Amino acid sequence: MEKKLDQIIDIFKQISAIPRCSRNEEKISQWLGQRALDAGFENRHDSIGNLVVSVPASPGYENGPVVVLQGHMDMVCEKTADSTHDFKKDPILFVFDGEWLKADRTTLGADNGIALAMALALAEDESVAHPSLELLFTVDEESGLTGANALEPGFVTGKILINIDSEDEGVFTVGCAGGKITKITYPLSFVKIPETCATCSIKVQGLRGGHSGVDIHTHRANANKILARLLNKLNLKSSILLISIDGGTTHNAIPRSAGAVFACDSTDVDSLQEITAKFEKMITPEYAGVETSMVVSFAVDDSRTIEPMAVSGEDTQKIIHLLSALPNGINEMAIGFKGLVETSNNLALIRTNQDSMEVLSSQRSLVMSRLEDVTSRIESIAALAGAAANTNKGYPAWFNSCRAGMRYNRR
Repeated sequence: MEKKLDQIIDIFKQISAIPRCSRNEEKISQWLGQRALDAGFENRHDSIGNLVVSVPASPGYENGPVVVLQGHMDMVCEKTADSTHDFKKDPILFVFDGEWLKADRTTLGADNGIALAMALALAEDESVAHPSLELLFTVDEESGLTGANALEPGFVTGKILINIDSEDEGVFTVGCAGGKITKITYPLSFVKIPETCATCSIKVQGLRGGHSGVDIHTHRANANKILARLLNKLNLKSSILLISIDGGTTHNAIPRSAGAVFACDSTDVDSLQEITAKFEKMITPEYAGVETSMVVSFAVDDSRTIEPMAVSGEDTQKIIHLLSALPNGINEMAIGFKGLVETSNNLALIRTNQDSMEVLSSQRSLVMSRLEDVTSRIESIAALAGAAANTNKGYPAWFNSCRAGMRYNRR
């Protein structure tokens, strides 16, 4: 067993040396195809980049049903603020911590590189008897199941599919939440910053983050929501003018950091700095034992080397109210499954562009009507703020009711 594990980790290490962020899977796809050819396995790609490797049956198992082993090639590319890692060219650096394999200040990519490694290790191990296998490696799972949704009939022939994309060893998953992503766009109008104003910045940093499906119930803080709370408090003291606001990295990651730059009356700076310090002390106990490294900071730009324009007062007010009103976290718990989240959303991204602010929310639910409901509420809040909301087609929830005693998956 230890030898097989070493083989899997060795293959995974080779996979981890190849850049494979979502929508950048060409190199890993080529590597997988070449390794399959070297092992004597036929393989083919479809038009979107999905790969299937055909592995012949072991002697005596030729009449068994074809089994499809499926994993995805891409990974979520996240790193800490102090990491210099370049996901476009640098290999993932392994850190062995006792029995745990981790990465050096980046995501490890075991989701779902370990599936690729396990499937290859099984296919290449002649001591393991198996029927004909099809190793199905799909693209762009993390950005919205693009590869899986684009699969054409006949690309694989097997009728039994085992997806290797779960967290717990020895557990079969028989259900999955459906999901939708809503993009909110708020058009910005700008005004000249008065000469009497100072320029300040606030940041929320050091949060744990996590997967918006798997970790949404773990009471981890969302940097975007904390930033919105602080902006609301500051705005009650001084009518601030936003210059920029940014937070989060991707739709399925709980934001670990967020920040905003704004202009305010210079006579209010000390008061706003004091409010920020009190806010940090107030909010820290809310996440006691979970967020141990959270920092909320305030800074003044003394150089005055700033943009001369800021978002208008009216738009600033609406943006703060919009971000404060948008939901985040658990919406409903599942009936009949103790401790299982049914419906949730992640306020994932905030970006300031040249003429607009964009917000991304990712919704998940085991019940499609509830998924539609939470999405509708998010769209309604956006409409009330005067913003446009566009929701993608998403993907459906599913559950094999005849195997109800087994594991449900929130991914």
